[in-house]
Amino acid sequence: MSVPVVAFFNNKGGVGKTSLAFHTAWMLAELGRRVLAVDLDPQANLTSAFLAEDRLVELWEDSPDDARTVYHCVAPLLGVGDVKEPEVVQIDPGLALVPGDLALAGFEDMLAEQWPKCLGDRELYRSFRVMSAFWQIAQAGAAKSGAEVILLDVGPNLGAINRAALIASDHVVVPLAGDLFSIQGLRNLGPTLRMWRSGWQRRRESYSSPRMELPSGDMSPIGYVVQQHQVRLDRPVRAYTRWIDRIPAEYRASGLSTAPPVADVEHDPECLAMLRHYRSLVPMAQEKRRPVFLLRAADGAMGAHAAAVTAAYRDFEALARKLLDRVGLGTNEGLFAKPPRKGT
Repeated sequence: MSVPVVAFFNNKGGVGKTSLAFHTAWMLAELGRRVLAVDLDPQANLTSAFLAEDRLVELWEDSPDDARTVYHCVAPLLGVGDVKEPEVVQIDPGLALVPGDLALAGFEDMLAEQWPKCLGDRELYRSFRVMSAFWQIAQAGAAKSGAEVILLDVGPNLGAINRAALIASDHVVVPLAGDLFSIQGLRNLGPTLRMWRSGWQRRRESYSSPRMELPSGDMSPIGYVVQQHQVRLDRPVRAYTRWIDRIPAEYRASGLSTAPPVADVEHDPECLAMLRHYRSLVPMAQEKRRPVFLLRAADGAMGAHAAAVTAAYRDFEALARKLLDRVGLGTNEGLFAKPPRKGT
C-alpha cells in the first residue's frame, strides 16, 4: 500500500509555498508523525531551507553512482538506465528529506516528450517509468525512512515537471496570499488540475497490463492556506480583507471545491489556516534552519518574539491536524511518540 502524497502547489509564485511546506513538515513531525519531504522544485529552495550551504555543495557535486538528490535518481532515464532509489537525509527523528537539485530542470524535456507517448502502443514501460519517476522516488524514500506521509514542494508554474509531480500526488494544498495575483492564479489552477488528472487517467487506461505499480494521480484539493497577511487585534487589516474575502468564491468557481458558498474566509471549511506574517522571526528561523515555532530564547526569541513563537506553534499545530484529518491519517499519535517541543 502506498504512502499518501500531499503537494503544495500554486502556479502563482511568491505566496510562501516553500515556507509552508517546510513548516508543515516540521509540525507533523512534532506531532509524532514520520514525514518525508521531497523537493521537486528545480530552484531547490526547500532543500536550502533544511540544509547548510556546505552540505548543498556535497549533494550537488557530480554523482554518477549515488542517488543523493532527486536529479541523481532520474538522471539514468535520460539514457538507457532506470530510476534509482533515493538516499534520504535525516533532518530530525521524525523528518527526512529527498533533496532537490538545480539540475532537475534538465529533466523537463524528457517528461514533455514521454507524456504523449503514454498513449501509444510501443515502449509503454519506458514512458510510464519516466512519467511515474517522482512517485517511485517518493514511495521508495518513504519506505526507507518509515514515513507515514509525503510532502512535495513544487515550483510555481504549469510545466511538465509539475505535471509529473501532481501525477505523483494524492492531495493538493493550495497556498495563497491576500492579493489580486492569487485570485487570478486560482482561475488557472482548477482547470489545469482537472486536465492533468483526466489526461493521466486516459493514459493509465491505455496501459492495460502495466508492469509496474502506478500512482493514481488523484491530485484532489483538500483546502487552501492564506499566508503572510498582517493582523491588527487578531484580525486581518483592511487592505488584505479586500482580496481575502474573494477567495472562497474564486476557489469554488475554479472547480477546486463543490462545497456550498460561504460569506468569508473565516467561515470557509476549505480554508485550512490563515497564517500571519511572522516578520522579525523569519530571519532568526532561517539562520537556525528551524521553523519559527521552535525558536528559543537562545535564538533571540524573547519578550514579544516569544509570544509570537507561541502563537505560531498554535497556528501550525491546528493546520497540521486539519491536514492529517483530510488525508485520512486522523490526529492520533504517529508511528513514534514524543512530547511536543514548545519553541519557548
